[in-house]
Amino acid sequence: VQLQASGGGLVQAGDSLRLSCAASGLTLSMYYMGWFRQAPGKEREFVADISWSGSSTSYVDSVKGRFTISRDNAKNTMNLQMHSLKPEDTAVYYCAADRVPTSGVYHYWGQGTEVTVSS
Repeated sequence: VQLQASGGGLVQAGDSLRLSCAASGLTLSMYYMGWFRQAPGKEREFVADISWSGSSTSYVDSVKGRFTISRDNAKNTMNLQMHSLKPEDTAVYYCAADRVPTSGVYHYWGQGTEVTVSS
């Protein structure tokens, strides 16, 4: 199983970015998917997740209304559309997958893509 995150970059506050996670070696529709992030000097935190069919999503409060998680099981991809980016969104973003995440623990992780938001 491989998860490849991409789409990060350096943007200004208020800009938008779209992160993608390409999955291989698995049937994506059988996996719950999530995005996490780790800012410099901080612990990794949950950002958003999406159910197997995409019918259910959840977000950390700090990104609600600004970020949208989506998936395309036919293409084995998951995305995170980020709008109105803030400097505090600066972090390495990781995608993750699990058949049934328990207590938010995911089995498979991508390598991360870095997002830097300048003020």
